[in-house]
Amino acid sequence: MIRIDRLEASVYRYPLATPVQTSFGLMRDRPMVVVKLTGRDGVVGWGEIWCNFPSVGAEHRARLAEQVIAPLLLTRDFDSPKEAFDHLTRSTWVLGLQSGETGPLAQVIAGVEIALCDIAGKLAGAPLWKMYGGSNDCVPVYASGINPATPEVIAAAALDAGYQALKLKIGFGMERDTRNLAALRDLLGDDGELMADANQAWDVDEASAMMDKLAPFNLTWLEEPIAADRPESEWRSIRDLAGMPLAAGENVQGDDRFAAWLRSDILGVVQPDLAKWGGLSRTVLVARQIIASGKRYCPHYLGGGVGLVASAHALAAVGGDGMLEVDINANPLRSDLVGDLLSRLKGMACLGDAPGLGYEPDLEPLRKYRVD
Repeated sequence: MIRIDRLEASVYRYPLATPVQTSFGLMRDRPMVVVKLTGRDGVVGWGEIWCNFPSVGAEHRARLAEQVIAPLLLTRDFDSPKEAFDHLTRSTWVLGLQSGETGPLAQVIAGVEIALCDIAGKLAGAPLWKMYGGSNDCVPVYASGINPATPEVIAAAALDAGYQALKLKIGFGMERDTRNLAALRDLLGDDGELMADANQAWDVDEASAMMDKLAPFNLTWLEEPIAADRPESEWRSIRDLAGMPLAAGENVQGDDRFAAWLRSDILGVVQPDLAKWGGLSRTVLVARQIIASGKRYCPHYLGGGVGLVASAHALAAVGGDGMLEVDINANPLRSDLVGDLLSRLKGMACLGDAPGLGYEPDLEPLRKYRVD
């Protein structure tokens, strides 16, 4: 039984010397919303709410957590994090429809659910990867967030740090995209895993025209070549032209929508983001369905350290041949809040056997980045 007495949501922003470029805009800082739950027995749980966009999104989500979710969470006991997730989702569904806030509310609920899982693991005396059925605490990793400006410099640093697979952001024009992919393929050699993320940059005609241009680079997957909500017929037409697996999932929300993707043969790689929807317990259920459908589960994640650790637990819990996404750009909100997760890199990250998430985030050194 879990009873929560207090919910705190804190906003942090780390300013970037070099903005992160996506096909739909720039990130000039790295935001983070950390959730701290305190149980009636004094056990503390930590979670993280997705808040990358829009630029004012972090503060808004923190307020939703404290003003909308906290009153629903603090009024009753829960048998499990999943029960709490279901209760919070049901209780806010009409509000989300009325306000157009279904996405932000789902993200807040996901972050709160991660913190509840941390508490549940601590009460059970088990690490979350083991509590949810895993047999190995180590997972493969890849370096993500590689910008189009100087990708070979960023990629070389990632390889030196122990990463053995890379993902490049594309969608910046055919010439630039192919030049950057060629540079990274040269760094990796013929056998290294190279992925490309278009961040929904193209329409179906633009994406179709790019397929031949991308073919020489032996991509492990092409991520979100078109908008996630485009008709299945458009996705299928691209799949039929693509010489590599297609990937998506970070912008999918809900059991029914994931089930629809899994019934289809369009995607080869499915990428739920546990801080955007589902939290840990729901993501683990979806991830097992992904693997059972014959697809590759590779969790999406691009945020702070707490959510990254939770994402690693989800991947370790279900196994399979997936890889953990790790943003390679400088960000102490990530690197200073992952415990020992990335301390032994040689293409792998290991979680250990400590209960819950496996560590207590130390936010004091990051106080200068806190937004009050």
